[in-house]
Amino acid sequence: MNFISNGVTALVTLLAVILGAWLSTRNQDRFWWREHARQWRDVRLAVYRDFLTAYREYVAFARDPAANISAIQHPTRPERVMPFFDEIGRPYMERLEAAKTSARLVSEHPATVNAADQLVNRARMIAAARAEHDAGALPSQRFQELWAAERDFLAAARQELGLSPMSHGAAGWVQL
Repeated sequence: MNFISNGVTALVTLLAVILGAWLSTRNQDRFWWREHARQWRDVRLAVYRDFLTAYREYVAFARDPAANISAIQHPTRPERVMPFFDEIGRPYMERLEAAKTSARLVSEHPATVNAADQLVNRARMIAAARAEHDAGALPSQRFQELWAAERDFLAAARQELGLSPMSHGAAGWVQL
């Protein structure tokens, strides 16, 4: 009887140790995944912020009356025009392209990648239009398309980051 009682006590103790170890491992695993997700969210937020900054600088340069921009027809897509900047504007273009690549690298959702690509394409269209027009005579339709692409990127990025959607009211969006 004493032998059975000692065996049951040992078995219960062993099961308690196993259960405790399993719960501890499970909690550590959950903590690691939460921390991992938080770190990636922070990385994405920083990359998206840098992307938006590069995009804004690019468009601001394209709107500058002193900017020297030329444009040629795209070699494989005749419906598109490719803008080219001088040595002063080239860093803006390079920074935007690098920021777009970084955003594509860290983005988790295809919708965010597509929205970033669309925003860059719309910014390029502003620069291409600037090659043909004075800074004050840029077609307003190009800006409407640019702002719509910016809103789409912001909405996709906010969704990917787990943030609530922004209001689409007139005061909710700041335009260039």
